[in-house]
Amino acid sequence: MDFEGVLFTAVGAALILLMVADVFLTLLYPHGSGPVGRTIMRAFWRVSSKVHGGASSIAAPLAMAAVIAAWAALAAVGWALLYLPHLPDGFSYSNGIPRHADFAEALYISLVALSTAGFGEIVAIHPVLRLVMAFQAVAGFGLLTATVSWILQTYPALSRRRALAHQLNLFREAVGPSGLASLDPRHAAVLLESMAENVAAVSIDLLSFNETYYFHEVEQRGSLPATLAYAHGLASEAQGSHNPELRFAGRMLYAALDDLAEVLRGKFGHVGNTSSDVFDHYELHHRHRRPPERA
Repeated sequence: MDFEGVLFTAVGAALILLMVADVFLTLLYPHGSGPVGRTIMRAFWRVSSKVHGGASSIAAPLAMAAVIAAWAALAAVGWALLYLPHLPDGFSYSNGIPRHADFAEALYISLVALSTAGFGEIVAIHPVLRLVMAFQAVAGFGLLTATVSWILQTYPALSRRRALAHQLNLFREAVGPSGLASLDPRHAAVLLESMAENVAAVSIDLLSFNETYYFHEVEQRGSLPATLAYAHGLASEAQGSHNPELRFAGRMLYAALDDLAEVLRGKFGHVGNTSSDVFDHYELHHRHRRPPERA
């Protein structure tokens, strides 16, 4: 193999490793996201914000589709570069199939192997190439399974976030302007502890599924950025109560909100010296205004 063949092989192997690392960090690593996926998600978010004057509800789904396409492209091009130095002598062609030694031919072979279609008109001869093609077919099936798993994991996390926002909005409508004072302290403590558990679950979701951050809610009732300030106010009010159970629940909710603010600050670049400042910046970034308080 000449220098050009070695170069193609090295670049192809690097692209394959990048794809594998990105899929691993996005789907299997509990607190990370791959560089390719993260870059694409952020790019779609920023472009959508500039074009629409605010975040778009279709930006994140389109970005996820783009990430999946990027994984497939990295795999297809990477393996094509591995095959290119061995064309056409390293492969057996069926009768009537023209023999080419260009990148288009290598990409075709790579796509057939990746999709596990296996047309059979072009078959590797060398034992190593045969193993490489077989491994690519396995990787193609694994990539398909991984993308389906990614989608199935993402939307339950979004549902938990939306459920928390709805819970806070329902609570605000139920208690009215009097707030926690209209409730029995013990009952209020139970409700706030439930909210604290849900806030903690959302924090874990944002750490494990970074892509869920970029989903913008069309309806304000399901928007967590628009309701976190209210939750923060409830935690402060509860901590000033004379009832020890309600004070404890307030501290739990306050601690859960602080953890969420730290995730937003550390993972997604929101600024603010206090949790309240971070939530304000989060709300502004998602272009949701809070509904006016009822009189």
